[in-house]
Amino acid sequence: MRLWSLHPSYLDSIGLVALWREGLLARKVLLGQTKGYTHHPQLIRFRETENPIQTIDAYLKAVHDEATQRGYHFNLQKIVPPEQVPLLPLPDKQLEHEFRHLLNKLQKRAPQKYDLLLLQTTAILPHPLFQIFHGNISPWEKLI
Repeated sequence: MRLWSLHPSYLDSIGLVALWREGLLARKVLLGQTKGYTHHPQLIRFRETENPIQTIDAYLKAVHDEATQRGYHFNLQKIVPPEQVPLLPLPDKQLEHEFRHLLNKLQKRAPQKYDLLLLQTTAILPHPLFQIFHGNISPWEKLI
């Protein structure tokens, strides 16, 4: 399960579809509807919120928005987008770590997207659910 902290616009089509599917799986785990992945480290930051389901739904809504902008048809009825949820803290070093990790994937899988990101990225944007602070990589994030 990979729940990127990066803005979904950085993902290629394969990555965006995978993020939607894995986000829906994370939602099921948080709802107690699966037996697997219950202790997955990527879920810690959602579980620690006041309302994990609203938080994962807010996360998925941003993924849905990016997919819609690209002309994809993700089923919005699979989530209940909240009006607003508090932003989650994200260390800047984590964002940089994930960006490098994504670039490594894209270099092989989507070279054009890789080249585009290298040329056009001056500041790395987080997923809209996150607020950046100066800090190191979170222990549960190292798995990305």
